[in-house]
Amino acid sequence: MPFPTSGISVTDATPATTLIHPRLNAPIDRPANSKPQILLGRCSATCRMLGLVLLLLVMLPVGVRAGDGDPEHRSDLDRKLIRTLTRYGFTGTAAQRLEARLGRPINRELADLGRLLFFDKIASLHDDNACAGCHAPQNGFGDTQSIAIGVQSNEVVGRHRIGPRNQRRSPILVNDAFYPRLMWNGRFLSLTNDPFDNSQGFQFPPPEGTTKFPPNDPLIRHLLQAQAHIPPTELTEVAGFTGTKGTGDPRFDQFDDGKGTPVPPPDGSGFRNEPIRQKVLERLNASPAYRALFGHLFPEVAAGGPITFAMFGQAIAEFQFTLVFADAPLDQFARGHHNAMTERQKQGALVFFGNGQCAQCHAVGGAANEMFSDFKNHRLGVPQIAPAFGVGKGNVIFDGTNEDEDFGAEQISGAPEDRYLFRTSPLRNIALQPAFFHNGAFTRLDDAILHHLDVIASEHSYDAKRAGVAKDLRQRKGPLVSDSRDIDPLLQQPIRLEDDDFRALVDFVQSGLLDQRARPEALCRLVPAHLPSGMSPLKFQGCQ
Repeated sequence: MPFPTSGISVTDATPATTLIHPRLNAPIDRPANSKPQILLGRCSATCRMLGLVLLLLVMLPVGVRAGDGDPEHRSDLDRKLIRTLTRYGFTGTAAQRLEARLGRPINRELADLGRLLFFDKIASLHDDNACAGCHAPQNGFGDTQSIAIGVQSNEVVGRHRIGPRNQRRSPILVNDAFYPRLMWNGRFLSLTNDPFDNSQGFQFPPPEGTTKFPPNDPLIRHLLQAQAHIPPTELTEVAGFTGTKGTGDPRFDQFDDGKGTPVPPPDGSGFRNEPIRQKVLERLNASPAYRALFGHLFPEVAAGGPITFAMFGQAIAEFQFTLVFADAPLDQFARGHHNAMTERQKQGALVFFGNGQCAQCHAVGGAANEMFSDFKNHRLGVPQIAPAFGVGKGNVIFDGTNEDEDFGAEQISGAPEDRYLFRTSPLRNIALQPAFFHNGAFTRLDDAILHHLDVIASEHSYDAKRAGVAKDLRQRKGPLVSDSRDIDPLLQQPIRLEDDDFRALVDFVQSGLLDQRARPEALCRLVPAHLPSGMSPLKFQGCQ
C-alpha cells in the first residue's frame, strides 16, 4: 500500500454465553451453562386478562398506540405530511426489513464476537487503535473529532483525543448496513447499488478492485463484510508506520516510531494490504481466546484450521447489523403514530421535503433505503481546513499546491471534473455527531444547514474559530471551492426560508430523525469490560 498521500480476559476454552438485549442490542454477559430464571406463580383471571391486554399492546408496531391513526382526529398538518411521505415512498419500516434483506436472522453469537473485535486493538499492528477508536459508541459509532485521529494517539476516545490527524472525519456506522456506497468519496460500493446483493460483486480501489470480492462470493455476501477487510491495512488509521522508514517517501520516515509489530513490505501488487492482513491473522491465530471464540462459530477453526480474514469480516459486519437504529419519530409517524412528532417537527419535515429542497439529495426512496441520502457525490463548497503535516499534527499529505485541499472523488477516478465531490451524508441520528461534512468544518447543526441554503456566501464568510473547530484546524484554510469549480446545480442559487421554517427544519433533522435507542447511554453499554486479547482497552469519555 502506498504511503498516505491523498492520491473479557478470556481464559476458559469455552466462551461465555452472551445474550443480546432485544431493544438495545446490548450484550448481557453471563457464565456459560447458566440458565435463564423463569418465575412461576399463581395469576387470577384479572391478572390473566391484564396480561392479554399488555401482550396485544406489545404486538403493535413500535411507537404505535391505539387510536393514533384515526382519520377523524388528524390535523391538517398531519394530512399534509401523510400525503408528502406517501409521495416520496417513505414507510418508516426500513429497520423491520433488515433480516429479510439479509435472507436470514442475525447471528447473535457472531455479532458478539464482532463486538469484541471492534473494540480490541489486536487488529492494529501499532497496538494503539481499534475500530472503536474512530467510531465511538458515544457518538453513534462515529467520530469524536472534526478530522479523525488514528495511530499514535493518547488512546482516549472523546473530545480530548490527541494525536496526528488523518484527512477526513470517520462517518457514523449506525444503519450503514443499508448503504450501497461507503466512505466520503463513495469508493467502496456494490455494483448493483444494493449492499445486500453481491451478484455483480463489490468494487474497491486498488489493490482489491473488483477481483477481491467477486460476484456471488459465498463468503462475502454483504458490502460491510468486504469493507471490514480495509481499515486494518491503513497505515494512518490502524497499522502504523513501524518498519517503513526508508521504503517510500522520506517525509513519512518521521512516523516510524518502532512501536508495535513492523508493517510488512508491499507484495507483487505494490501494496501492503494483503501482507498486513496476514500479519493481523497471525496475531489472531496466536490468541487462544480468539481461537476458542472463532472455533465455537466456525467448525473449520474448531478442527484446527486457521482463522481467515473472511471470518473476521463476517464477524465485524454481523456486529454492524445489530447497529440498525431507524425508529425515529418520523418512522413512527409514517406507521400511524401521529403523536410521535411534535407540531414543529412536522412543520420541519414539510420544509425538508418541500421548500428546503433537502430531499433532492437526502433521498429516501429506492436505493436510498430510507436513509436520507442518494449516496451520490456532490460538490457543496465545504470550506477546506487541514492540519499541519508532522509528528503529532497530521500524517496525510493533503492535495493541492499548498497541500491544504481535499480533492474528494478525484482521488479515486483521477478525473479533474470529480474534484471536491463528496457523497451525500445520510441524516439519520445526525444529532449524535459533534461535527458535520467530510472534514467537520462545522460543529453546529444549524450552521451546517445554513451552509446548504447559501453555499457561496457561507464559504466566503467562513471563520474556523467561529465554526467551533479545534485550534489545530484553524491555522490552514484551503482555497475556495466555488472560485474554481461549479457548485452542485441544486445549490447554486440561495434557498430562502422564513426563520420559523428554518428553526422547524433544524428541529426535524435534529430530533425528528433521532432514534432514542442510539443515544450514548444505550450504546456505551456495548463497550466490553475485558478484551479477549488481554490488551488494555481504549478509554471512552462519556461512557464511564
